[in-house]
Amino acid sequence: MASASEMARTNQADVLKMMQTLSNWGRWGKDDQLGALNLITPEKRKEAAALVKEGLSISLARNAVKVRVGPSAPFEHRMVQTGLTPGSEWSGDVYSVQFHGFTHTHVDALCHIFHQGHMYNGYCQEEVTEKGAAKLSVLAMKDGILTRGVLMDFPRLFGVNYLKGDRPIYPEDIEAWQKKTGVAVGSGDAVIIRTGRWARWEAEGEWDIEKDSAGVHVSCMPWFREKDVALLGSDLAMDVMPSRVEGIPMPVHLVTIVAMGVPILDVCDLEPLSKATASRNRCDFLLTMAPLAVEGGTGSPINATATF
Repeated sequence: MASASEMARTNQADVLKMMQTLSNWGRWGKDDQLGALNLITPEKRKEAAALVKEGLSISLARNAVKVRVGPSAPFEHRMVQTGLTPGSEWSGDVYSVQFHGFTHTHVDALCHIFHQGHMYNGYCQEEVTEKGAAKLSVLAMKDGILTRGVLMDFPRLFGVNYLKGDRPIYPEDIEAWQKKTGVAVGSGDAVIIRTGRWARWEAEGEWDIEKDSAGVHVSCMPWFREKDVALLGSDLAMDVMPSRVEGIPMPVHLVTIVAMGVPILDVCDLEPLSKATASRNRCDFLLTMAPLAVEGGTGSPINATATF
């Protein structure tokens, strides 16, 4: 377990201060709904595309399944027309998924998290109604995200198959990763964090995710803000759980989405990507992703890809 001194590093007051000091509110105008995706400029996209040397693409998505993984609802897939239907000349089906949670790979839009009645850039949380989100919906990402992706593979850094649930990722761990790899994170990058969640699932089976999961400690957020990252992602939910901050269950989500305006890519399957980066001795790649264009959507199931 984390020591008392580690758990006391950052408290609720520190997180509330981060909501101010790390804020991007107003940076791109009072009406902005893109947030840190503004950092992915045309020049950034061209630089990212130039990273492609082999033409090999690897998915970051976990297969959508009809079974529950953790507390999230399972993916619903119902066939309405099959090859067994008399006289049928086609097949068809219906999908239904409650994608937020710990089962399905998805992206969080900037309307996903509220704080003190507001969302990113000061928009009122009442903009989100039973009709959907009138502001900051996933439609802001409709044109897709194409940028440089950087994998921070902490199990490989520490020489283990996966991180245990009592292992927060602290700023000194990020610095150790950077020192070992020599890779610099820059403006507009998408940083993807591997904890080895799926390797742990294969080895141990199910566990109480919200009470025993490795992830990023909120004290790392100034580092990500200083580097001006455009997107953060992980193989679970970014936050270490429990958060080590009394009274705030998911402070990384809070600061990232509401203050910094950075979308989060949750529940990736990073095992194939981990092997690909290790075999090539490189951590960066072209990251591409495009959500469903859902009016008022708070996010979307997604299949992001890394191309080398």
